[in-house]
Amino acid sequence: MTWTIPNQITLARILAIPLFMYFLFAEGTIYKILALAIFALAAASDAVDGYLARSLNQVTPFGKFADPIADKILVAAALVSFVQLDELTATPVVTILSREFLVTGLRILAVAEGQMIPASFLGKAKTLSHIGLVLFILATRYFGMGPIGLVLKDVFLYLAVALAIVSGGEYFWRSRELFVHGLKGQK
Repeated sequence: MTWTIPNQITLARILAIPLFMYFLFAEGTIYKILALAIFALAAASDAVDGYLARSLNQVTPFGKFADPIADKILVAAALVSFVQLDELTATPVVTILSREFLVTGLRILAVAEGQMIPASFLGKAKTLSHIGLVLFILATRYFGMGPIGLVLKDVFLYLAVALAIVSGGEYFWRSRELFVHGLKGQK
C-alpha cells in the first residue's frame, strides 16, 4: 500500500470505527457527544480523502478498494448498533445492508468482466441519506427532540431505505448487460 495522505485518512476512518462504537455504547453525556463527533468526522473524511486523492493525483488501488469499504463498515456499524440500542428495528437495517452486499457483489462481477461501475447520483444520494440518518439518531440521543424527533427519524429512515432500494435497482439496471453476456457465455 502506498502511504499517501488520502490512504492514511481512509485507514484512520477504519480505525475510528471501534472507538466510535465504544463511545456509542458507553454511558454518559460526554460519550454521546464523542460518538456523534467521531462519526461526523469520519463521514466528512470520506469527502476529504476523495478530494485529496484526485487533486493530488494520488488515486491508488488501495484507495479505490478501501475507501468505499470503509464507508460501508462505518454506516453498517452504526446501523447494527442502533438495532441493539432499540433505535431501529432489524428489517430496514437488513434491507440497507443487503443492498450494500448486492451492489458490492455486482461491482466485483463487473471487475471480473473487465468493467467498472462508477458511482451514480442516486448512489451518492443514498450514501448521504444513510449518513444523515445516523447523524440524526446520534444527535437525538444527546439533544432529544420529543415527538417531532420520532417523526423526523422515521422520515430519515424511510428516505434511507427508499434510496437504498432505488439506487440498488438502478445499479443492476445499468449493469444488466453483465448478466446477459454471462448467460450467453455459459450456453
